[in-house]
Amino acid sequence: MDIADNLNEINIRIKNALNAAGRSEDDIVLIGVTKYAKAAEIEAAVNAGLIHLGENRVQDFLKKYEAIDNSRIKWHFIGKLQRNKVKYIINKVSLIHSLDNLPLAREINRHALASNIIMPVLVQVNIANEVTKSGLPIEEVLPFIETLYSLKNIQVKGLMTIAPLVDDPEDAKPCFRAMKQLFNELKSYNYPHTDIKYLSMGMTNDFEVAISEGSNMIRIGRGIFTSK
Repeated sequence: MDIADNLNEINIRIKNALNAAGRSEDDIVLIGVTKYAKAAEIEAAVNAGLIHLGENRVQDFLKKYEAIDNSRIKWHFIGKLQRNKVKYIINKVSLIHSLDNLPLAREINRHALASNIIMPVLVQVNIANEVTKSGLPIEEVLPFIETLYSLKNIQVKGLMTIAPLVDDPEDAKPCFRAMKQLFNELKSYNYPHTDIKYLSMGMTNDFEVAISEGSNMIRIGRGIFTSK
């Protein structure tokens, strides 16, 4: 496996997708998803220029965090987060992507307050109302974000979704388009406890379509860490 070549290929495809959409070539954050990657593979990706890494499970994240040099890395937690695991990641990740309920928000806020930090979060949206996925239904997102106003050690930075897995990535376009509309609406409200910057959507199988519909943060695992 040549991870540097994989990463270069992904970056070329990102550049082409951005150009096709008439967007700036630096208008995207690429997160390398390390779910199935070993420490040596992560180090190879970082040496090839990858800055942002995302992990799905707290236990796996902690092992990888301890195993590699984190001085050049920004970690993201992108999986379902249990309340009793918040304390293990609060000082180690730059962004939590998977906030979707008030008890979890309160727990993140509590640990962020104890650590004297403001924790950036994304609110996860279940855009297609799939029973197997976490996230809020689209109609509950804005009311939920309003309820976070009193939690002063959380700052909502945007939205995240996982589109339905489809054979043709173009079939995911309506979901991405709906997310972009919601993102723009949220941004227009300018809530004081938010700083809306990131629309995290698009993975290995559909990131180019997501970019065409306005994603500015994509999460790539297989495309970087899988042998061709």
